[in-house]
Amino acid sequence: MLQHLEAMVIRHTHRLPAPAGPAGEGATAARQFDAALMSVGFKLSAELLEQLSGLAGQTVVDTAVRTLDTVRTMTGDHVRHNSYFIDFPLNVPDTLEFWTRCIAEALAADDEEDEEEDTPARTLDRLRGGLVDLLTLPSYGTYRHTYAELLAAHGELIAAAGDRLTVLHPGAALGDEVTALYLALAGSTTPLGEEGLRDLGVLAGHCADGPQPPAVPIRENRALVNLARLEAGAGLLLDTVTDVLRLACALSDGDVTLLAPTRFRPLSRPVRRALLAGLDEVVAAAPAKLADVTAHREAFKRLGERLHPHEYPRWPHAAQVFAVARGEQEARSFDSRVEELLGAEDVTAAARLLTAAPGRLLRSLDRLLRTCRTQDEREAVVAAAEQVAAQASGRVLLSVREHFHNRTEEAAGSRVFVNRLGRAWVTPDARPPVLPAERERLVAALDAEVRRRLPAPAHLLVDPDVLEVALPLSGRATAAGLGVLPRGSLSPVDGELLRFFVHWKQTEHRTDFDLSALLLDASYGTVGWLSYTALTQVEGEHSGDITDAPDGASEFINLRLGAVRGTFIVPQVNIYSGEGFEEVEESFFGFMLREGEQQGRPFEARTVRMKSELRGPGRVALPLAFLRGRDGSWRAKWLHLYLTGSPDSNRVEGNRVSVATLLRGIVERDHLTVGYLTGLMGGGATATTRWDGASVPDGPVTFVGLARPAGLHPDSVVITPENLRDLIPA
Repeated sequence: MLQHLEAMVIRHTHRLPAPAGPAGEGATAARQFDAALMSVGFKLSAELLEQLSGLAGQTVVDTAVRTLDTVRTMTGDHVRHNSYFIDFPLNVPDTLEFWTRCIAEALAADDEEDEEEDTPARTLDRLRGGLVDLLTLPSYGTYRHTYAELLAAHGELIAAAGDRLTVLHPGAALGDEVTALYLALAGSTTPLGEEGLRDLGVLAGHCADGPQPPAVPIRENRALVNLARLEAGAGLLLDTVTDVLRLACALSDGDVTLLAPTRFRPLSRPVRRALLAGLDEVVAAAPAKLADVTAHREAFKRLGERLHPHEYPRWPHAAQVFAVARGEQEARSFDSRVEELLGAEDVTAAARLLTAAPGRLLRSLDRLLRTCRTQDEREAVVAAAEQVAAQASGRVLLSVREHFHNRTEEAAGSRVFVNRLGRAWVTPDARPPVLPAERERLVAALDAEVRRRLPAPAHLLVDPDVLEVALPLSGRATAAGLGVLPRGSLSPVDGELLRFFVHWKQTEHRTDFDLSALLLDASYGTVGWLSYTALTQVEGEHSGDITDAPDGASEFINLRLGAVRGTFIVPQVNIYSGEGFEEVEESFFGFMLREGEQQGRPFEARTVRMKSELRGPGRVALPLAFLRGRDGSWRAKWLHLYLTGSPDSNRVEGNRVSVATLLRGIVERDHLTVGYLTGLMGGGATATTRWDGASVPDGPVTFVGLARPAGLHPDSVVITPENLRDLIPA
């Protein structure tokens, strides 16, 4: 368990908890540890190297073994990445030449009966009929050499100045680091992603008896904290009936986000009493909260079957919850009252009512303004928004600010929708624009409120490379992994060779993932693609199609950026057959950057710039895209999107139009960035400095950047992608 907690701290913070062990002469072991880390793109900071050097050698060795396991998993180096073509990217054949070779090998094979693969006779019959299924050919889709043979076929990777180097910094004692991580995750002002929620569940149980955050504003987080508090016998944090429903889902290992139905387990009497008492207290204090039941009516019905509220007459208000769920008692929802007023064309009254729910009012502003018929009504709506802005969460303020930033008369003619699972779709935008006067007034009010909530640092130090990183308004807009940035972020891409990779391991059924890359011009028209149906293009090579992954499989695409025709490169992972992204045992995507003469294996951990988990709905994954600028430079645009696709046989040729349409909508939308917030923070700072990548000030600073620089004052506040959510004001 302690090793798991240590790995969690390293993943989330890039700090190594201070090892517990005797003092000694560990300098040699520490240098060896540092060298081993560098082989996978990590390094000990000078302070951490010095700290480890003062410990006993065996303590350092034990720490190194655990840490190397963790960082290898972070980069994807914990698995063996074989390639179908052993010399990849060299000697990759033309597609038709390769297919012809597979058919010839099938015709020359021993004539033995096999239910899955064609015998020569079967192959010949299929050829006469004009159709051959590649999946039935013996030499297609499975590795024909071992991983050791692949290693022997490739020269050693030559070190380059551009190789990734992620620095590990010294941390406090493990217990202190775990507590700090728990407080940060539990008290987050933005929803956590799948990995964050999973880790919070572990940490909440471990830290149930320790310090607690002053508030747990995100309800999914609150469910996991309440689960730990329930098991520890502490009081529950409840202010809505839905909080109790989420806790019940957590008790059954269900979905605390309430996106998927949960099969509730039988509950013990003490747990039933705790949940019913919680419901009773919430409804007794605010009977209007019964209206929340209707949004999850079926889930409450199923929960009532487990809680048996009729057995506990002392909690009559809890029984009302289930009466509403069954339709035996009416509880008119807040939204229905708003809709009634809008149906009567009384926008002013609707805005007045919505002031009781500041977040809903702000999220409804666009619709309200479009519904207004007179200037007086528009004035009333804007005034209501100004009145409640101070009561809304920082995340809502920023989301609405981003929305109105993109609601100009020159806005794109399409709307991109992305749900909480990352599934995306595009529709035409037929909405009339928001009038400039109201839009500018709302933007000014939102900016003023956000600025009021931001800290005023004495000295703000900003890395220019972080300015175009999108604000993480939801952890679900960022996949778990290494070097991953929120959806909408832009980051520079420097290197001659760009190489994508995907790895998957099926759980039970034969599963075929296909890595592809779509090349588009400036008008989003198709230039070409690389996939198993197009193994070579001017731009690069595909490593070959793997169609079965019982022990794990990898595919690669190698691109020479200087040779790319077009403006956009869109890597994608298509599920051709088998298990989905959330069903396989493991699946992840990433990209590497190399210089032209580096050589090395198809996968080299220290050239990995990004590795993200593929865990989402749909059958087509779009992790990111690459955009060429007018000066010829390339940047990555982070997507983290999933398309529904088809149940099987998804191919880049079949989805290129929908992908291009979606990409246009994402690229032409301006996301609110770190640069926006640091600009507001800078107004209240004593001094603001753009970090030059070399020197740092002597005193404490608030540093915002992609990675913590060496030599910062110990009292500095450091914001990097690992804790970027800390920038979002409460």
